[in-house]
Amino acid sequence: MIAHLVVRARRIRGLHLAVVLLRFLIGFAFVPSALKKLLDQPFTDPDKHGRFHDFLHAFHATGWFYQLVGALQLTAAVLLFTQRFATLGALIAVPILTAITALCWSTGVVPTATVATLMWLGTLALALWDVAKWQGIFAPDASGAPDGRAPQTLSAEPSPIDLRLWSWCGAAMLAVYATGALLHGGVYRPRGVELDQPGFYVMPLMLLLPLATYVVERRRRRTG
Repeated sequence: MIAHLVVRARRIRGLHLAVVLLRFLIGFAFVPSALKKLLDQPFTDPDKHGRFHDFLHAFHATGWFYQLVGALQLTAAVLLFTQRFATLGALIAVPILTAITALCWSTGVVPTATVATLMWLGTLALALWDVAKWQGIFAPDASGAPDGRAPQTLSAEPSPIDLRLWSWCGAAMLAVYATGALLHGGVYRPRGVELDQPGFYVMPLMLLLPLATYVVERRRRRTG
């Protein structure tokens, strides 16, 4: 039933654009936290305490495991930005966000837990969007089929948007953020309106890239 609903939804071009933007949003949400872990930087201020912050202090103290989680987060983010391999990125992100969401709710940080829950639901939606690519893993073996053949699965229909163009947009967004991080001298995570920080102005520029990509794609469709 779900697979058939997804097939019908994938015929709507606007939903394809929404999925691309959701991949960018969730992917980028992973980048700063992933880089902090890879650089072995603490995720929270040392003077903060409580169940949530104490867990993060202990998490940082694990060393290479802390960096491994960062590597997985960055891998998921890059795969989501590529569009072509976004399915794998979503499947990697689901268990990571499941753990983060459970941690946030169990430690009582409601605002963070709410954001994590929205990201988790969004990642589940991305995984379901590509259900045709992975639903076969739940099918019975070929030997269990009456005719000895593996069951047929719904095939993914061609995308009505230019995914190659959007993948270039994702690469540009990552490049812009990396440049901003270099200008900032480290991983930049906005904590509000920080007009004195160069990295703060990188965010609006990144938001303009999907808009510019949409305009370019629309013009190509009209002239094509």
